[in-house]
Amino acid sequence: MRKIDISEKISNTAYIPIAIIAAILMIIPVYILFITSFAVPSDILKPHPDFFITRFTLDHWKDVFLSGNIWPPFKKSFVVATMTTIIAIIIAAPAAYVIARMPSKIKYAVVLSLFFTRMFPDVGIALPIAVEFIKLNLMDTYLGLVMAHLIVNLPFAAWILVGTFETIPKDLEEAALVDGTSKLTALMRIIMPIALPGIAVTAIFVWLNSWNEFTYALYLTISDRTLPLQTYYYVQRGGIFDSATYAAILTIPVMLVTFFLQKYMKSGYLAGAVKG
Repeated sequence: MRKIDISEKISNTAYIPIAIIAAILMIIPVYILFITSFAVPSDILKPHPDFFITRFTLDHWKDVFLSGNIWPPFKKSFVVATMTTIIAIIIAAPAAYVIARMPSKIKYAVVLSLFFTRMFPDVGIALPIAVEFIKLNLMDTYLGLVMAHLIVNLPFAAWILVGTFETIPKDLEEAALVDGTSKLTALMRIIMPIALPGIAVTAIFVWLNSWNEFTYALYLTISDRTLPLQTYYYVQRGGIFDSATYAAILTIPVMLVTFFLQKYMKSGYLAGAVKG
C-alpha cells in the first residue's frame, strides 16, 4: 500500500508542471488577443512589441460599439446558440436515457449511428440545406440556423448524455418504481437531477459549438451576420485592432457561460446515491 501511495504521489506531482504548461499555452493567445484590443497602436505595430503593455486605450472598443455593427450579430449568435442548446438538451436527454438502458449490442449500434452525419464535411451538408432553405424561406432566419446547428449538435449531445446515464445505477429507478412512482416521474425527479453534471457539460459544448459555428452561418446568411461571420469580415478587411476587439467580444460570452454552468459539474455527484 505504501509503495502504491508513493507512486500515486509521484504521478500526481508529474501532472502539475504539465497542467501548468497546458494552461499557459491556452491563456497566452487569449491574453495577446485582449491586450491587442486595448493597446495603443504604436505599442503593437513596432518591430518588437512588448509582451506586457503599459499604455491602454478604449478607442478600439468605442469604435466597435459606436459603429452599430456589433449588436445585431451578437444578438443573433446568442439567441441561436441558446435556442440550439435548449432544444438539443430537451430532445437528446430523454433519447440518451433510452439508449443507455438498451442491451449492449443494440446500444453500441445506435451510438455509432449517431455519428453517421459526421462522416460528411459540413460544407457537403450545408450546400444542399441552403438550397432547400431558400425554397422554404428559411434563409437569414433564426429558425433556419437553429435547425442547421441541431444537425451537428444533436448526435454529439446524445453521445455525451448516453455516457452520463450509463453511470446512474438502475437500482435508483427500481427503488422508485417499487415505491409506486411512475417511470416518467422517476425520470424527471430522480434520474434527471442526478444527471445534471453531464447535462451541464453537454449544454456547455453545444452552446460553444453553436456560438462559434461558421460554415452553416456562411451558407445560410445573406445580410444578417452572426458574430463569427462579422469577426471574419473584419479580419478580411485587415484591421488588426477591430479584429482583435471583435474576437475578444466573441470570447467573453464563452467564459461567462462556462463559469455559470461549471457549478453544476461536481465530482462524486453519485457518491452514496445507493448506499443503505
